[in-house]
Amino acid sequence: MNHDRTFEILTAEPVRTRRKPKSWSDEAKALILEQALAPGANVSAVARAHGMDPSQLFGWRRVALASGSVQRLKATENEEAFTRFEAVRTDTVEIQVGDTTLRVSASINPALLSGIVRAVRQA
Repeated sequence: MNHDRTFEILTAEPVRTRRKPKSWSDEAKALILEQALAPGANVSAVARAHGMDPSQLFGWRRVALASGSVQRLKATENEEAFTRFEAVRTDTVEIQVGDTTLRVSASINPALLSGIVRAVRQA
């Protein structure tokens, strides 16, 4: 018995290999974040320029903004700017009342602070 057989040959492109995780130094990470947070910056273009996935840089940016290590500023009506500041733990709290700055201990009694603020406002 002789049967005719048909075979189909399938070809495929190799699956793109996953990038190996790269360990970024704090200095490199700060530089990349600074570029990504610049007014008018294209975050995806900055990420690609440094050989990283844009989603990773968007994540870094989101974490930096949420942690308070950077803060948004309004540069102009249509443009946003950013500034960097370092969080410092202190036991002193500054409260601006008009043109007067009050510096008090963070552990001050709230009732006492309320009285001080009222007195400054009346002065």
